Order: sequence, then structure tokens, then C-alpha cells
Amino acid sequence: MNASKRITFRTCLVLAASLLLWNPLQASAGAGMGGGGDQAMQGVSGKVVETMNSGGYTYVLVDKGGTKTWVALPQSTITVGSEIACQPGMEMNNFKSTSLNRSFESIVFSTGLVSANGTVATASAPAAASAPAEAITVSKAKGATAHTVGEIFEKKDALANKPVAVHAKVVKLSKGIMGKNWLHLQDGTGNQAAGTNDLVVTTDAMSEVGNVVTIKGNLSRDRDFGAGYFYNVIIENAEVIGSK
Repeated sequence: MNASKRITFRTCLVLAASLLLWNPLQASAGAGMGGGGDQAMQGVSGKVVETMNSGGYTYVLVDKGGTKTWVALPQSTITVGSEIACQPGMEMNNFKSTSLNRSFESIVFSTGLVSANGTVATASAPAAASAPAEAITVSKAKGATAHTVGEIFEKKDALANKPVAVHAKVVKLSKGIMGKNWLHLQDGTGNQAAGTNDLVVTTDAMSEVGNVVTIKGNLSRDRDFGAGYFYNVIIENAEVIGSK
């Protein structure tokens, strides 16, 4: 998701983030968010006592002084018995992972491991499905509410809370984050350097990277999902029509 990220992480996604951020965790729509306890706010660290990979994520059970905490990170190479430190994240209660077919009473969503120098360690595999870089040209949708991606960013104030329709290609996909699928859409318009070429959409519908779809939904402004994931422009709960 090409979102405008705030530098400090108050809490961490999902989604992701990375929208937000990552191949998505399979969250149930009713998963509750915790209040962000000390472990979540400060980042979890300790000895790994259990680990598993699923859905582009690594789930790790960390033991520190007898207190065990589940953490979900972008897929990484983590071994049982190793000592790890995780970036700060958001705690979610009663979280169900459909890819694992199990529920967690409490789990912290972290952006990744902390390396020895205090920076975010590089994950061993990308966690979000993305299309390869390419020139994209998609025709504009039809109808009174139709806009290109570039037009939506250009007219974002006038279009706030109004229905829009966009015809574009899915270039990145994160499934099941906070009970929604997150699509990044591009149609060849907008400015890549300014970040106005990539539109983030949340939906209950399923699509795949490379699909050309028409989405319909209301445009939202200045949406803050926590974890540093702040969207100047986003379309939520969109309808997705057709794919090819």
C-alpha cells in the first residue's frame, strides 16, 4: 500500500498493515483490538519457544521472564531457542487466523525484527503479493462518478465522502487485514514521486494481483489506522466489479 507513513509507530498493524503494510494475516471481521499494553507499545523481546509460518507471516511465541507473548511479523527466518526483539506493534485480542485455522487470545502485530543496530531487520521473504514494475495503462471507468487515480488525488477535497468509481489494475494485495482485503490500484495516471499514482482500497471482495477491476465506493480523507499507517486518500468497503 502506498500510504503516507508517519515516522513514529504509535501502534502496529496490520495493515498492517504494512497497509498497513506484507502478505496479509487472515483476520476475522470481528477481531478486537487491544488497548496496546506495555509489551505492544514497547515491542516484544525474549526467547522464541514456538514459531510457524502461514499466509506470508511468521507467528512467534516469545518468552521473557516467564511471560509468553504471541507476535505476528512479516515472514522471517526465526528459529526456536533464538533471542529476538520486535518492533513496536498493536495488540489484538481474540484474533482468528483463517490460514492457521486457530485463534489467539492475544497477539501483537509487529512490523518486523530489530537488528543489532536498532533498525528494522529485513524479512526473508516479501509478505505482500505485488505485481512486477511495468508501464500501466488502463482506460477510465464510465459514469458520472468515474475518475482516474490521478484525478481522485487531485480532487480529493471535493470528492471526500462522495461515491467514486475507478477502473484500474491491482498491483498489490493484502488479504484479511482487520477483516478486509486491501488493494493497491494503478491506472497509469498520477505522479509516482508524489505518491498520487497508487490508490488504496479496502473491500470484502476478493481479487488478485494483475487483475483489472472497477471499484465503487466512498472516498475517505485522512484516515488513521494506527501503527503509523495514515492515508490521505482511501476508499473503504468498496464494491469490486469484474476482473481479467
